[in-house]
Amino acid sequence: MLGDESGATPLATVAEEESLTVVLPVAQAEELGLAVEAVFTCITLGVHSALDSVGLTATVSTALAERGLLCNVIAGYHHDHLLVPAHQAETALGLLEGLAQR
Repeated sequence: MLGDESGATPLATVAEEESLTVVLPVAQAEELGLAVEAVFTCITLGVHSALDSVGLTATVSTALAERGLLCNVIAGYHHDHLLVPAHQAETALGLLEGLAQR
């Protein structure tokens, strides 16, 4: 259903036994007739995060969790991308900026 011919530009896909999860802009999902389960804002961490580095995900997710903020992490080769609920994006970004200054 989501082949190259669709024109979709997903940030990520996760193939599981039960289904395929696709992270893409809401407008694209709607154009393709896909169900939108939740709307998130993607915050890309500017720091280069090697796949074998230890602690970055734990530090970020702990700081967000302590404030009651939901976060899903997608680790790319060069950067980590945080998916936070759209209505919490400003709060999460402020918290992350404070973390970066420490």
